[in-house]
Order: sequence, then structure tokens, then C-alpha cells
Amino acid sequence: MKYILRTVVIMSAVHTLIVTARAVTYNATILHPIGAVDSYALGVSGASQFGYAFYSASGGIDHALLWSGSAKSFVDLTPSGISQSFGYGISGQQQIGTGFGSATGGDPHALLWTGTAASAVDLNPTGFDFSNGTATSGTTQVGFGALAGQNIEALLWHGTAASVIRLMPAEFVQSYAVAVAGDHQVGYGVTSGKSQHALLWSGTAASATDLSPPGFSDSVCLGVDGQNQVGYGSGPATSGKEHALLWNGTPTTAVDLNPMGFMESRATGVSGAYQVGWGSGPGTGGNTHALIWNGTADGAIDLHQFLNTLNPAFVHSQATSIASNGAIVGYAVAADGHPQAIMWTPVPEPPSFGLTLLMIAFLYLPSRGQRTHNALHRH
Repeated sequence: MKYILRTVVIMSAVHTLIVTARAVTYNATILHPIGAVDSYALGVSGASQFGYAFYSASGGIDHALLWSGSAKSFVDLTPSGISQSFGYGISGQQQIGTGFGSATGGDPHALLWTGTAASAVDLNPTGFDFSNGTATSGTTQVGFGALAGQNIEALLWHGTAASVIRLMPAEFVQSYAVAVAGDHQVGYGVTSGKSQHALLWSGTAASATDLSPPGFSDSVCLGVDGQNQVGYGSGPATSGKEHALLWNGTPTTAVDLNPMGFMESRATGVSGAYQVGWGSGPGTGGNTHALIWNGTADGAIDLHQFLNTLNPAFVHSQATSIASNGAIVGYAVAADGHPQAIMWTPVPEPPSFGLTLLMIAFLYLPSRGQRTHNALHRH
């Protein structure tokens, strides 16, 4: 009888551990400030989230906001002389975005912060009509801008306007740098024929690698981490629909992440083995749903399901960025059409219950001496 019990308990414990290893749920938190009309969370790093909102205290104008995990925690990073600002990227203690006002002559300028409005650094290079900052990593920032009378081109900075490096590849008429990680930058270029090609740089215009895969007429890269890049593309291979893509540095490594039941999708952020973005199709009732992948289309998890306990009821959602700790940010749209900043925090089921069962099972196993005693007793 004890043998049967031990077997049942051990099998149950193993099953629990397997399920625990696979089961990951998410807690969703609304970051939308009280009094805000619209809000967007576009970047996440550690315990901090970054984006923008227009709310009552801002006079109904967009202001870059830095959160630390709750709606009430936000810090307005709009500096003096800037009337409107947008937060796009965050890494460690740095935040990057765009602002304009009297201090910029009314033109958009890339801005770099370190946690306070007063810390803002204007990255707009000399001679440029405008610039936008999109992402930061370590001491490197990326974005795009345009010299007077010239086309938009991808830009790379190292903390100051004077450090700018122009990343425009010779074969493109426009280019945009959207994300950065370590020595790699990603974005896209526009050809004279108006098609978009995903691009990967390593610090210079000449280093650009065209990531547009075979069978795709258009592609855009939106995120990078280590050796992986994410974005989306469309063409004959997708029947003209946009599909989320994952690359490993070359066009031929592209993996189509579009899940079954989805007509279209985009991947916007990547961290380690995970990618985030959104998709829509019959599987979502035609609505846009935030998604997370683990490298394959069939591994997609619909993050919208974790919004069901929130108020108001959300119709659409999009994931925009993922941190190394697994936290995801984005936004969700209610029936009134107004977006609200959202954070999804992973909550893996604790393995302690399974381990406890294993310990109980071992308690039922007799010691070597007990086994010997039992054997002698039977004889």
C-alpha cells in the first residue's frame, strides 16, 4: 500500500513540476495617471517604465512620463522651455524621447534624460532642422533627423549633440534608427521606389546590413537584443499581410512569428528568448491583441486575456517593450477609443508545492535499515 502511495505521490509531484515549469501568467497593471485622457508606455527597464500622456496637469498636452510600477508613481520629465514631450526608450538610468517648445524654436529635438526634467540634454545636432530620439542603451542613443533641406536619416549619439554619427546607407533615400543594444542598432531604410527594408548597423553607415528576407517586399526592424532582431514584413510570402519577424543577423535567418488564427502581426521588442508585439485576426475577433512569443509562431501567448479583470473593459491592446526581468509594457484601448498605459508582470507558479510533494514522497521511502528489517521480518 505504501509503495502505491509513494508512486502516486511521486507521479503527482513530477506532473506538478512539469506544469509549473510551463505555466506563466501575468498580472496587468494600469499606469494611466488620474486625469489623463490618453497614455502610452513604450519602454521598460528594471522597475521603471517610460512613455507619455496628456493629462489635466499638463494642460491637455503630451508630456514624457517616467513610472515606477504604479499609476501614481509617475514623474513628468518635460523640462523648462519645452511645451510638449514624448518618451520612447529607456535603459538603466537613461530615458530618451523628443520635445519641442520655445527652447527648440518650435522644432522637435531629441532629448536625453536621467530621471528628472532638469537633467534633459538636447541631442539635436548643429544644422539639423529636427531630430527624434527613439532608444538608448548604455552610453549610446539612436533616432533620426534631417539636415536643412535634406532627407530624414538615421542618427547615432553618445550622450551629446556633437557626438552624432549619421547612419544613412548609400543605397537608401531615407533611414530611421529605432532601437539599440550594445554595439548594434536597428531600424529601416526607404528606397527610391518607396519600399522599406529592415536594417542592422554596427556603428557606421557603411556597416548597414539589409535584413529584408526573400519573399518580402517591405520590412521594418523595431527591436534588438544580443544577436536577435524583431520587426515585421510583408510581401508575396505573406499574401501582402504584415507578419511579425525574428532575425538572427541576416535576411535568411528570418522566422515568421505570425500565429495561427491571426491575419497580421508585428514584433516590437525583444529580450533574450522572448519577443513582444501584437496581432489581429479571426482569433481575436478582428481586434488587436498584445502578444508574447518564445521564438516561434506556435509559442505565442495572447496577453490581452490578462486584462479581463481590469476596469474599464479593454477592446484592443499592444505590447511595445520587454525588460530582462520579463516585465512588459504597452497600452490598451477601451470602448471609448482612449489608450491607457499598461504593464504586464510575469507571475510564474511557485515550484514549492511540487517540491513539497517530492519531500513527502521521500518520507514514505523506508531507510536502508528499515528495508533490511522488513525483509528479515518477512522471513
